[in-house]
Amino acid sequence: MFTLLKKSNNARLGILETLHGEIRTPIFMPVGTQATVKALTPDHLKGIGTQILLGNTYHLNLRPGSELVQKLGGLHKFMNWDQPILTDSGGFQVFSLSELRKITEEGIHFKSHLDGKKLFLSPQSCYQIQEQLDTDIAMVLDECPPFPCEKTACAKAVERSIRWANEFLHYASEGGFLSKGHQVFSIIQGSNFEDLRVHCSQALADMPFSGFAVGGVSVGEPEEEMLKQVAYCMPHMPETKPRYVMGVGTPVQLLKMIQLGADMFDCVMPTRLARHANVFTPDGLINLKNERFKEDTRPIMEANNYTCNNFSRAYLRHLIMANEMLAATLLSIHNVHFFLDLMEQARSHIAQGDFDQWSQAWIMRYNGT
Repeated sequence: MFTLLKKSNNARLGILETLHGEIRTPIFMPVGTQATVKALTPDHLKGIGTQILLGNTYHLNLRPGSELVQKLGGLHKFMNWDQPILTDSGGFQVFSLSELRKITEEGIHFKSHLDGKKLFLSPQSCYQIQEQLDTDIAMVLDECPPFPCEKTACAKAVERSIRWANEFLHYASEGGFLSKGHQVFSIIQGSNFEDLRVHCSQALADMPFSGFAVGGVSVGEPEEEMLKQVAYCMPHMPETKPRYVMGVGTPVQLLKMIQLGADMFDCVMPTRLARHANVFTPDGLINLKNERFKEDTRPIMEANNYTCNNFSRAYLRHLIMANEMLAATLLSIHNVHFFLDLMEQARSHIAQGDFDQWSQAWIMRYNGT
């Protein structure tokens, strides 16, 4: 159940209730593809204010297998995480593993990227895997077109995604998944074609999904095109349901999409950049490998997280240059906290009614303009 509490122009403040607790939106979801957020423990994640994690159906089904996860008590128990989990359907792997798959009307034929084993993912099996994982929020199976793509092929992907979403919802309803309190989100496709985005949005909005996501963005298109695609969808997504933009983005992109009316986001960026010595600050990214930080006794920034409360830029640089594993952990703590804290600030300013003014000033500082 989603409750819309307040709006500041198009920016939305809300609460999403799940089987494992409430989520205050707008919210960023750290990505735990393999039932772990890289370099971070559940205690680390809770300590920086994580409300919900994202796992991946495709990867978890390959390793360790959804049946094993079910046997061991479900994904929450398996990874010792007692707060909400959303699982992506595996549809993005249709895009990212394009050389290893074949799409049919019934589903997607894969070759495992691990051992070449032949696999098949359909709306029914995609539902069954996520039911076995016992996720709070399941994403429907969809087809994510590349960018750029030919419109006729994109239109076929949209129609297939709509039909698969309806089939997935049927299995979730018949299987008791929804009646037990689990949720199912649909995924809007259509690449950068406005008419296809609108058509897909409207077709899915007519179905009783728990929430609605914009998929197929950040797949190689320029930022301006990505924001246009989100803007095409927002007016046609139900006001009373959560709106999730998948696989994005930079801090600036998140604020711009909140301004368009989006509520939920996920991205590997904070932890991936941390593993390459890049950390976020209100004045933009900095790379701690830089020689100028060798004797810098300041924290990364003034922030209430374990890394900034305890360690200097000089020490963090030393860990990086010495190839110490602790560097990835400490920098990931900071980066994920930076995103979560940005969402907390966004919620505060939506509540105050000045989100647009605040976010514009924040973006200008971050961009150095």
